[in-house]
Amino acid sequence: MTFSAYVAVVGGSNPSDDELGAAHAIGYELARRGALVVCGGLSGVMEAVCAGAKEGGGTTVGLLPGDDRAAANRFVDVALATGLGEARNTIVARAVDVVVAVGGEFGTLSEIAFALRAGTPVVGLGTWELRRRGRPVDAIVAASSPRDAVETALRLARGR
Repeated sequence: MTFSAYVAVVGGSNPSDDELGAAHAIGYELARRGALVVCGGLSGVMEAVCAGAKEGGGTTVGLLPGDDRAAANRFVDVALATGLGEARNTIVARAVDVVVAVGGEFGTLSEIAFALRAGTPVVGLGTWELRRRGRPVDAIVAASSPRDAVETALRLARGR
């Protein structure tokens, strides 16, 4: 099976309703455009993006922190139990062409940092803003909507 891009969608396990809706819409649109959706495989943004991708006819991969594949949310097609805990965030960030961050907590921030360190582009929708020595760092490409996040992510993925 060939995919247009491998896209990780990252975000918190306790997101707002707006973040859940955005993640769902992103998953749906990524699937409709032929992308493989990769995530951490658990709840919150991860579950919402997988649900959207499945509704859009797509394929989902969950890179789980624990040893039990059955821990994956019900919308994950391929559950990979890494046994690495939060260290699996490095794999999520490096296994893809682009990362889309929706909201998020400190785990999401680590995935953003790992992706940027590896040279993987990051698109953000209502996520972290970076500063160094009080000055903004424009490393995360801001998106204005779920559709904009998908269009930007796929454009950046093509450019790699």
